[in-house]
Amino acid sequence: MKANEPKYKFIVSAVLLMLAMIGLGLRLAFLHLGVSDKDRENVELSRRCEKTLDVRRGNIYDCHGDQNVLAMDLPVKNVCADPKIVARSNAASDVAMMLSEKLKISADEVAVRLRQSDRRYVALKRFVPNEEAENVVTGKLSGVFLEDAMMRFYPQKSFMCHVLGFVNNEGSGSSGVEQELDRYLKGCPGFLESQKNALKQELYTQRERYLPSVNGADVILNLDQNIQYIVEKTLDEVMVEHNAKAAWAIVGHVKTGRIMAMGSRPAFDLNEFKNADENVLLNRAIGIVYEPGSTFKMVTISAAINEKVVTPEVVVNCENGAWMYKGKILRDYHPYGDLNVADVIKKSSNIGTAKVALMMGDRMLYDYARAFGVGSKTGVDLPGEEGGILRPLSEWSSISSTRIAIGQGVAVTALQMLMIVSSIANDGFMMRPYVVSAVSRDKDALVRTQPEVLGRPISGETAAIMRNLLKSVTEDGGTGKGARVDGYEVAGKTGTAQKVIDGQYSSTAYVASFVGYLPADNPEIAVVVGVDEPQPYHTGGMVAAPVFSKIAGLTVRYLDILPDSERIAKK
Repeated sequence: MKANEPKYKFIVSAVLLMLAMIGLGLRLAFLHLGVSDKDRENVELSRRCEKTLDVRRGNIYDCHGDQNVLAMDLPVKNVCADPKIVARSNAASDVAMMLSEKLKISADEVAVRLRQSDRRYVALKRFVPNEEAENVVTGKLSGVFLEDAMMRFYPQKSFMCHVLGFVNNEGSGSSGVEQELDRYLKGCPGFLESQKNALKQELYTQRERYLPSVNGADVILNLDQNIQYIVEKTLDEVMVEHNAKAAWAIVGHVKTGRIMAMGSRPAFDLNEFKNADENVLLNRAIGIVYEPGSTFKMVTISAAINEKVVTPEVVVNCENGAWMYKGKILRDYHPYGDLNVADVIKKSSNIGTAKVALMMGDRMLYDYARAFGVGSKTGVDLPGEEGGILRPLSEWSSISSTRIAIGQGVAVTALQMLMIVSSIANDGFMMRPYVVSAVSRDKDALVRTQPEVLGRPISGETAAIMRNLLKSVTEDGGTGKGARVDGYEVAGKTGTAQKVIDGQYSSTAYVASFVGYLPADNPEIAVVVGVDEPQPYHTGGMVAAPVFSKIAGLTVRYLDILPDSERIAKK
């Protein structure tokens, strides 16, 4: 027996091992049969990994490209929780208190969200800076975790706020360039479908589908942040100096229509847009209409000269400052007798301009106003533009032309007035204004904007005559002396318009404006300025013209546009 003992032990061991394996197999089979389809499905789902991949929104730059970033995406975290896990820990109150302290949010608000035990995901605070978010996790709060996210960030806060616009919490552009070019800026998120292990880590070998994100395209503006700074600083000053309700200004390139700066006050911090009311969010440079007052006389006189109804030398009786027509009286700010058409512009005579309008007739005045773009949007590449108001001829009364001719009973935007004066400066050619220079992705241009001629309301000959007339406005005896710039001849027009309040012209509320260009004999830039309800002075010459002077003077020097004497000497 001892000789066969090793063989015997081997057989017994083999039989026992076989029985154990059979038992284990039967047990596994039993367990497998005991698992329901639903249980298997839950296991499968718990291992499944489906994820939308983050995408970077494109940057926005000024005209200098990537040297000056105006809007960008920053990587941040969303602080989230699994209410079911928090509930199991029996520490919901403690978690709520700790998160409240660390995230500076209401403990009650956190507690309410954590009590949703039927849910596996709640966002407690979105767009938390990485350092602050990591501080939350170091507390090792049960069921609390971080989620990668992107936050829109505006490094210069309120700077250029109305042009840039902002991105809402859903990631969509909601105003300005952010809204206008949202389809380019937002990009396309990626998608991942895979399997994960027990540690919730992706098993790369089990990846079933992967679509990489396509980052948003970058936008380069025509606006120059240095000129924009000049505009915004000057608007801030006039708001304080004249206790104004609002103010706006635009700087444009005469020959192309490029917008080089656009400012509106009051302003708001783009990073805190939720705290700004609608009144502050409004871009007044394009989004409000106002009666232009005497700046509109450019349209009336241009039309009359273009149709050869008058010449600059034609004399008009200005009735010593008060004229009764059709039972309604029209007054001038200063009384004048006989003035030629050139002086009607220089002195800004209401009566003289109204009489010129009567010489033309209603139809001619209406057609030219339309040709200059009044009553229609300019087509600028920004949302929220208004088209102005020009009532159809059928609604004109017997005195309408005498009032519309001087900028009453008609409404414009500041941008429309800028394009009107620019067309006079540009030999009669009216250009479409545009703020965007290019859209590019990875240095490849997707869009490159080019100058576009919208029309030519007046001839080059008429434009040349009007340029001479508008120069006289800033000379001695003109209403716009305050718009002068040392070393440069300036051409333009003042405007002082009573505001309509409750259907009546106010005797205390005005919009003061000035629109012009320089150098007068070789126009490069045009500027429009509007100040809403300035106090105590309210005329365009006293309030808006000096603002024009400061903006235009600093801008021509920044752009190295030669003073008149140096330019003439070089010829």
